[in-house]
Amino acid sequence: MLKKLAIIFVAVFGVLLALPTINPNLPHPSWIQPIQLGLDLKGGAQLLLEVDTNTMMREKTVQLYEDVRSSLMNRDKGMIRVSNLRNVDGVVSFVVRDEDNVSAVRGRLRSELGDSVDIEIDGRNVSVFYSQKARDELVQDALARSIEIVRRRIDALGTKEPSIQSQGGKYILVQLPGDDNPERIKELIGQTAKMTFHLVNSNITAEQLASGQAPQGTEFLPYRGVPGQLVPVYSRVEVSGESLKDAQAGFDATNSVTPVVSTVFDSTGARRFAKLTTEHVNEQFAIVLDGEVLSAPVIREPIPGGRGQISGGFANLNEAEELAVLLRSGALPAPLQVIEERTVGAGLGADTIAAGKVASLVGVIFIMIFMIICYRGFGVIASFVLLVNLAMIIGITALLGGVLTLPGIAGIVLTLGMAVDANILPFERIRDEIRAGSTPLRAVEAGFHRSMKAVLDGNLTNLICSLVLFQFGAGPIRGFAVTLSIGVLTTLFTCVSLSKLIIDWYMHGKNKKIGYVKVK
Repeated sequence: MLKKLAIIFVAVFGVLLALPTINPNLPHPSWIQPIQLGLDLKGGAQLLLEVDTNTMMREKTVQLYEDVRSSLMNRDKGMIRVSNLRNVDGVVSFVVRDEDNVSAVRGRLRSELGDSVDIEIDGRNVSVFYSQKARDELVQDALARSIEIVRRRIDALGTKEPSIQSQGGKYILVQLPGDDNPERIKELIGQTAKMTFHLVNSNITAEQLASGQAPQGTEFLPYRGVPGQLVPVYSRVEVSGESLKDAQAGFDATNSVTPVVSTVFDSTGARRFAKLTTEHVNEQFAIVLDGEVLSAPVIREPIPGGRGQISGGFANLNEAEELAVLLRSGALPAPLQVIEERTVGAGLGADTIAAGKVASLVGVIFIMIFMIICYRGFGVIASFVLLVNLAMIIGITALLGGVLTLPGIAGIVLTLGMAVDANILPFERIRDEIRAGSTPLRAVEAGFHRSMKAVLDGNLTNLICSLVLFQFGAGPIRGFAVTLSIGVLTTLFTCVSLSKLIIDWYMHGKNKKIGYVKVK
């Protein structure tokens, strides 16, 4: 009895999940929502982004140059004199002045830089560069982090049901159903939001700035909001934006109309920020975002609390809020380039939905007619179970937060066609048992029992195929795989457990005549 109640509960619950999709005006709990439509059905925008891994690797090599330089100039371990230290085409190279120090150079660099770099030595000439394994890992990590950061930025804007996934190794596919104006999102996604803190090189003269030729270890960066003004900053990063824990937009406490962004660092960032502001009192430092100086204040006193404030000349509070969103979501590990943009109109999606409804309805009607003609009373039961199966597919897809696409509709139609097979197999086994002389009750039991292996084998094979499609496919293929996977599971439930339960009730524990069987 408990098993029967569980079957009924699951079937009723699955149908209830589909009611908001069938009729959104019906009252329903807030946790039961209509199924969300994909880009091809609802309309919206699609962006294909490319992760600029070449730029990322150039930046990594600059950091590698600084790490090599710091390692060689380490006073605690003893400075190693070198010449011609440079960074060319991703390779940091230098010449060791004293040949006796060559082996010490290798040991020190290996201990401090680890296995991520290859070290080649030719006499006193040393070359350091990232290994191929490290490069591949950096690219994969950059792609994964970029997807997560893009997701957080889009979610922060309140965009509903975005689809964000990797494609082709270094591409990100972003689908925004219902959004026909993606310009603001493109602008937000395109910003790397890499914030760093640098000391300002106060020894640079106006003539050097005018020439544009920065000395080694210094960069001339533009001052945001001040055309033509350059700020000389040391290339060395004192504090990285990766240590940023929170950023909130607001107004300056001393000037209630000036928008600012308040920042909070984690423990590591707070310690570095306190060290920076303690050791360089009365010196100027620059807050740099994506290669532009937001502000360059003078450090008046140590700031030990890990809290700061950015006043980058924001025109209004909205600009400050957008910067806060970027900083909270984190810096992109590599720039993103929009290489393809596509907009789908809602009218086209409505036509697709209508065509999908007609295809599904026609398919279901023909299947039901076929089942009723061939199996009469059992055909009516199979038709009812088929409708429950359809409702459960829709309801479970909505409950799991799945998005219905045109390939998803194709998966539903295909599932309904395959569900017929899960009914026909036991029905035909019942027919064989009746012909062999079994009573109707025994024929029903034997028919379902003996056909179970074939039903399970066929559906599990389909489930494995759909899971493989989901794992290795992308975009529309995944939509097809999701509905097909859910459909296989609901088919096994409805066409085996639920169908058997209803037939048992239909028989009422008696050897009723099964009208569709003709015993010869």
